[in-house]
Order: sequence, then C-alpha cells, then structure tokens
Amino acid sequence: MGDGTGIGATASATAVEGQYRRALEAAHRHAVAWLDEVRDRPVRPDADADGIVQRLPEQLPDEGLDPEAVVDELAEAARPGLMAMGSPRFYGFVIGGTYPAALAADWLVSAWDQNTGSRQPTPATAAVEEVAARWLLDLLGLPPDSGVGFATGATSANLSCLVVARDAVLRQHRHDARTGVQGGPRIRFLAGESVHTSVVLSGRVSGLGIPIKVRANRQGNIDVRALDEALADDDGPTIVALQAGDVHSGTFDDFRAAVEIAHDADAWVHVDGAFGLWAAASPRLRHLVEGVEGADSWATDAHKTLNVPYDCGVAIVRDEAAMSASLGAHAEYLPEVANVADPYDHVLELSRRARGVPVWAALRALGRGGVIALVDGLAEAAGALADGFRSIPGLEVLNDVVFTQVCLAAGDDAATAALGEWLRAEGTVWASSSTWRGRTVVRFAVSNYGTDAEAVQRTVDAVARGAAEVGIRVR
Repeated sequence: MGDGTGIGATASATAVEGQYRRALEAAHRHAVAWLDEVRDRPVRPDADADGIVQRLPEQLPDEGLDPEAVVDELAEAARPGLMAMGSPRFYGFVIGGTYPAALAADWLVSAWDQNTGSRQPTPATAAVEEVAARWLLDLLGLPPDSGVGFATGATSANLSCLVVARDAVLRQHRHDARTGVQGGPRIRFLAGESVHTSVVLSGRVSGLGIPIKVRANRQGNIDVRALDEALADDDGPTIVALQAGDVHSGTFDDFRAAVEIAHDADAWVHVDGAFGLWAAASPRLRHLVEGVEGADSWATDAHKTLNVPYDCGVAIVRDEAAMSASLGAHAEYLPEVANVADPYDHVLELSRRARGVPVWAALRALGRGGVIALVDGLAEAAGALADGFRSIPGLEVLNDVVFTQVCLAAGDDAATAALGEWLRAEGTVWASSSTWRGRTVVRFAVSNYGTDAEAVQRTVDAVARGAAEVGIRVR
C-alpha cells in the first residue's frame, strides 16, 4: 500500500530497507526477551487458544500497519499463550530445545528466502544441506551413499520412506507403482504392537493401510520369533517397520535379528527412529541400535534430539536411486543437474525452506564430541530423573530406563492422573500424561540439551510436592 504504513509498490527502496531493519530489530528484541526468561519462567502458558484469539483483531482492518508495529502487536498478543517448550524442564511429547547457532541459522534461512528444491537456482543452501546430510550419515553410522531428505518431521520422513518402500517391493513383484497401486499385488505392512502413530498415519496415507501388528514384549520390543512367524505366512511384497526408541519406554528393537529375518523373507525394513536413532552417535549407547545400519530406510528428527528449531525431520534411504525414482519431480520448467539428485528428489515437497541449514549449524557448533556429549547427557538426565522419582514414596518408574524416556505412576490411575494435572498447572515442569501397559502414566521425555543436574533436581522436587499435594502415599 502507498500510505506509508506498510511496504507497498510506491514505497522507496530506502523506506523498505528501513522497515525491514526496524521490524527485524523488534523481532530480535522480543526474541531475546523470551529467551532470557524461558529457563526460569513457569513452563505452562497463562492463556489458552481462545484467550489469545480475543487479543487479536477480530476482523481484518481496512488499513495496514507499520511492520515494526505488527511485530510488537503479535509478540504482545501471543506472549500469554506461549508454552516454554525451550525450558530444560519441559518434558512433554518428545520436543527438543534450540541451540543458539541453529536458531540464528534458521533466522538466516528466512532472510535468505531460498526455495531449496533444486541445486541450480539455490546452490548455497543446497550445498549446505548436502554437507549436513553427509555429516549425519557418518554420525549415525549409516551407508554413506544413502539418499537424505530434510522433511517437516518424522511423520513426513516416515511417509517419504514408506512411499519409496512401497514402490520398491512392488517392483520386486513386477508391478510399476507409477501406474498406481490398484492393479498390483497386496502389500503386507508389519510393525510391532507399540508402533508409533506417525508410522500408522504414514501407512494409511501411502496406501499401505494400518500395519499388521506383531507381538511385542512388555517394554515394547518386537518379538523376533513372532515376526518370523508372521513373515512365513505370505511370500508377497512386504514392508517391516521397526522402532528405535519407543515413545513410552525408550526401548529399541533387536535390529540385527529382525533385519536378518525380514531380509531373508525379501521384505523391506524401515526404522522409525524419531529420537532413538541418535543413540548411534554415542559410543556408550551405540549398542542399543546394533544392526540398525542393515535396514533399507530410516526416519528421524533433528528438532528432537539434535535441538534445532521446528521443523526438521530427516528421511534416509539406502538406495538413493530408488528414493529419487519415487519422490523426484520432473517437468519441462524444472531445472535438472545431470547425475546429481536435487533436494526435492528426496522429500514430498517441491517448495521447501532450507531445513538442513540449521542442522549444519548445530553440527558445526557441536562437533562430533559435542553431539556425543549431547546424546549421552540426555540419557544421563533421564536416568537421574528415574533415580529421583524412585525415592518419592508412593511412586514407581514402570519402564526400564535405557535412553531418554521415563514413565512414572502412582498406585492407582486416578492418583497418577491427578499428579499429571497438578504438575502441568503448577508450572515448574510440564510432562505428558498417557496410558501404557494398561496404566495411566506421567511420561517424561528428556530432549533438551539444557536439562542439567539443577533442572533434574527441580523436577524431582516438583514431583515430590505434587505427590504430597494430591495425596499419594505408600500403600
């Protein structure tokens, strides 16, 4: 518009530059204020979504607003509804914090505004992502020639991998998935009983359907003998989904045995490793994923364990050519570089931000030793939480704490539910409530690099106060 309030066609270049500067300085001011308080403020938000709606204009105004004023209005309106997800005492879902270098790099990604689908028009961000991908494969001990795509999260990464898997197993049975799956043989999709909902959703969207569930043990590990029996039932095209890091127990499937059995049956093996695949980066924890490198595809998140800003998932496929064949887009107007895959050949999107740039920044800031210390530190914090919780009368830790998940319960479900509600309302910590093995639990997922000994102690103290407040006692 041309009235001087917003950036419009009649604004001078100098005016536009000034508006960018003032708007970004306002954003910086609000961001730093938030980051300065996030460690010590109550984790819970002070307002719900309906309350924040009331703080925003109900109707779109006829006149625009100066960009700096827009940023100020947005920050002030949103502030009461912000969850301190970056707090070292936020344990909800599985959500990491944000390293400074990754956050700053993400700001650059927005400022650069590179639609990183093709190497030709966006050589800088495409190259940075390629280096980040190479570093990731090395850290995780996966085949160095694998295809890597930076997706929105583990759900879209799982979906990307399962689409490639679907097409590959159909080709094995002489059906070209490019013509559709309707005329092809039925694909069996197998997963353990504790399969994550993101894999279930990805199966539905990819046309595989809800997975056939294979028996698992009490911690959630797939029963290898039961998998062998299930595979023997049918010799048609088959995909097996394994798990690195159960969302409740944190447990890992027996990859070496399960992958061997699945491959003996000519099945494709996919690993959902949203947070657990990062155990491969740690010499101390690598035994948890022994044999995982033998799979055919893997999905993980960088915005969980690696602590980069939302959103960033990673899809990895051993056979890069198969990945490009299934996910690649080709049209007369799209540039192509001979014999080199473009970023949009490895994900489901043509238009995408350069999500791999913050990954590169986090890895460059940490170095190999820093990544190892990060992964080890998360697991150590989970173990310390479990030890502290066990000292609180009337509470028990239900899972074997092998990685970063801790499931806590009282003697009855009502008391456990009350404890979870009290914790989330009181604000020192925020942890998810769930149901696991037929019992209500409060689930603590340690994902933030800042969860140190002080954060652990404050968390244990808060849980002890909560247990006393809701009347949890030794029976």
